[in-house]
Amino acid sequence: MNTSHRRPELLAPAGSLDMMRTAFAYGADAVYAGQPRYSLRVRNNSFGKLDVLAAGIAEAHAAGKAFYLVANIYPHNSKIRTFEEDMAPVIDMKPDALIMADPGLMMMVRERWPDMDIHLSVQANTTNYASVRFWQSMGVKRIILSRELSLDEVAEIRDACPDMELEVFVHGALCIAYSGRCLLSGYFNHRDPNQGSCTNSCRWDYKLHEAGENAAGDVQSCGNTPLGNPTDFGTVGTALGSALGGGPRHIGGSKVWLLEEGSRPGELMPIEEDEHGTYILNSKDLRAIEHVQRLVEIGIDSLKIEGRTKSPYYVARASQGYRRAIDDAVAGRPFDIRLLGELEGLASRGYTDGFYQRHHTPEHQNYLRGHSESGRSLLVGEVVGFDDARGLAEVEVKNRFAVGDKLEFLLPSGNLSATIERIEQADGTSLPLVPGSGRRVWLPLPAGADASQPCFIARYL
Repeated sequence: MNTSHRRPELLAPAGSLDMMRTAFAYGADAVYAGQPRYSLRVRNNSFGKLDVLAAGIAEAHAAGKAFYLVANIYPHNSKIRTFEEDMAPVIDMKPDALIMADPGLMMMVRERWPDMDIHLSVQANTTNYASVRFWQSMGVKRIILSRELSLDEVAEIRDACPDMELEVFVHGALCIAYSGRCLLSGYFNHRDPNQGSCTNSCRWDYKLHEAGENAAGDVQSCGNTPLGNPTDFGTVGTALGSALGGGPRHIGGSKVWLLEEGSRPGELMPIEEDEHGTYILNSKDLRAIEHVQRLVEIGIDSLKIEGRTKSPYYVARASQGYRRAIDDAVAGRPFDIRLLGELEGLASRGYTDGFYQRHHTPEHQNYLRGHSESGRSLLVGEVVGFDDARGLAEVEVKNRFAVGDKLEFLLPSGNLSATIERIEQADGTSLPLVPGSGRRVWLPLPAGADASQPCFIARYL
């Protein structure tokens, strides 16, 4: 029986040319990058320079890859006035599509550049097939579906809209907001997430204090109330109901609770909640690699990795893992459970599969957790050159490793493992260990490694 399926696009983030090249080397079919004034990621984005953006688009096309440009803010009037002038030279570079959310900006693009493909951003919060049909009637080529959908809901939309391109997120940070539309950063330090300058306030370090029984609604007076020992919630995904304003309310019937952010000691914020709840502390990161097979069967056109501000190693490891999962699913091979552990090597706040599967059994949760603990590794270096005379790779160190450690070498052609037998400095003297980042050392590559390929090095944990 033929169990093969249509191959979806693997879409990776790119904040720089280096990230773009890494994504393509490790299996991505396309990348997306922001046009800084009009996207939701201003920082860590070298594509704000027109010459860099032009080089990226041209290089992607020469490699047979796609390059999508993000312009997904909901702009105020000042940005409407400059939009067409700013975008004209960008559209002349012929990106494959603009990722957009605001209907006004989309109308402006449609009127001036009618042949420019538009992908509807997740910011537009598309949760049903009627909305998909509406946007299709407006000439949108692809819909990036809301993160709040289950697999069954995604399948229902696919069935109802068979001739519309659909894209979903499968990996990366999740905002504590509905489809990413958040107010926290603007509330705390006047940097509006919806205008591109989010400071990730939901991921800061918070402590929870119990206020006195007679705490008043005035937050300042709460600051003078004797407090018990704070409970440190760090940066794990704890959900506490919070609305921005008003006085403290009773959680669980009798107690008043106050939040204190780590860099603002003494500024105590009351926790409020309503029947819906607004969650101020951060979520775990999305990892849906175990659902790739179902998404391929549904017929999703593009699987998207979040993380334009992340590192080249992040995009290498994530692209490589999801490439393997997609290829296995398309060929009808079973999911390789080892991929769960390999993704544990990336910096994260723990993983969740989000809303894709609403009700996990304890047995299923334990199964995933157990496999995630196996094959874990930590990035320790990146190969930045090769000394032919010494036959050693030059490594920029990221974390501690030592002689005798078993290392994994991430290569586009396939990963290799080897126990490290020697580490050398520039003058040829040996080192028993490298204590941490900020230096360069020289190592032998394992047999079969191609020194001309990009290579990241991880230590098995």
